[in-house]
Amino acid sequence: MRTTRPMKLAALALASTTFLAACAEDEAEAPATSAATVEETTTSADAMIGTIPEVAAADGRFTTLLAAVEAAGLAETLSGDGPFTVFAPTDDAFAALPDGVLDSLLADPEGALTDVLLHHVVDGAVPAAEVVELDSATTMGGEEVSISVDGESVMVGDATVIVADVQAANGVIHVIDTVLVPSSVTDALGGEGEAATGTIIEVAAADGRFTTLLAAVEAASLTETLSGEDEHTVLAPTDDAFAALPEGTVDALLEDPEGALTDILLAHVIAGAVPAADVAAATEVTTANGTVLPVEVDGDVVTIGGATVLIADLQTANGIIHVIDAVIVPEG
Repeated sequence: MRTTRPMKLAALALASTTFLAACAEDEAEAPATSAATVEETTTSADAMIGTIPEVAAADGRFTTLLAAVEAAGLAETLSGDGPFTVFAPTDDAFAALPDGVLDSLLADPEGALTDVLLHHVVDGAVPAAEVVELDSATTMGGEEVSISVDGESVMVGDATVIVADVQAANGVIHVIDTVLVPSSVTDALGGEGEAATGTIIEVAAADGRFTTLLAAVEAASLTETLSGEDEHTVLAPTDDAFAALPEGTVDALLEDPEGALTDILLAHVIAGAVPAADVAAATEVTTANGTVLPVEVDGDVVTIGGATVLIADLQTANGIIHVIDAVIVPEG
């Protein structure tokens, strides 16, 4: 890319000289143009181009990115004056993320999701010709992203630039083939791929929405079981789900860790890794303590034992977590 720049610049200079000469010949005949006319023409051109979200929406390859931007409350920001440079991952790039990662990000729109999205945005309009002169860039998330050039390939972090210099009224878009995940979020998600993913306990702890569940698991001495090599599927109630129990229920359960608490927790555990597709295809599932939970599917809504699945298929090194909105209390 760099070896061809002088030739391209020379050609551009020659073309510009020819164009200016032609303009000089016609200048006497050309009607006078006021500053107001120039400003109006420029404004009209910008309006026709559209903002970064509008250009991305018209392109059609960024539905996941735009949905994430909307969920994180960043659509208005990226529609503002800017200018901004966006390294935009395609839908295929998001689809290539490890199972469960996108769901985890969408479940934390003001935290991890925002951090990931801002890691793709640089303040100011930085065209490709300037990008290739850089070794790194500071993103609006505050972390550096590396930039390297190998022949005609330009890498931003681990992503390859597929299309450069897509113009928008408030900046520029460079299309990339991989989602850039800042180190802070990578650590929280347990790394990349199954080998680096933590156990059920570690993933739940990194998520941040399961403090009550984890405290209960520890009190019932089940932490080691759910951190072992044997695979399990956990129907994980959020802190909000525990908070919705009648007042005093959690305290009463914690006072009987080897009895009622263990029974309730084991009613949320299924032996083996059972993905959402298998759960939805069943009419019931049997948990680790023999409790039979009915499964109901109504459109896109899946309920297990009366609890609605909020997020499915969070992958861990030793099983799967399905996030639910209620604590399942077995009868008897």
